[in-house]
Amino acid sequence: LLSLCHAEEAAVIVSGLRSTDVFVGESATFTCELSHPGVKNVQWWLDGTPLHNNLVTEISEQDGRIHTLTLNDVACHDSGTVTFRAGSLISSAKLLVKGISLLE
Repeated sequence: LLSLCHAEEAAVIVSGLRSTDVFVGESATFTCELSHPGVKNVQWWLDGTPLHNNLVTEISEQDGRIHTLTLNDVACHDSGTVTFRAGSLISSAKLLVKGISLLE
């Protein structure tokens, strides 16, 4: 019974986003791990624009703690700052999409 009395610890980010470089047409994956599940108001952003699950943008969650964003078939204009927000927790990283030069 005593274990029910203590206040639940606030979740923290165990492993934050890492900056990623990919080529045009490739996929970029970002992962953020939280200390425990149940955090409300989870949202992904790219340069301030909220992202939603669709064919190009895959948003998934594992065990309520590991949150993953995959951007498929990226283009140069997708370069920018990816931000993960869960409640008051925030993690950001850079996405750099490199064009393929045909000139050697």
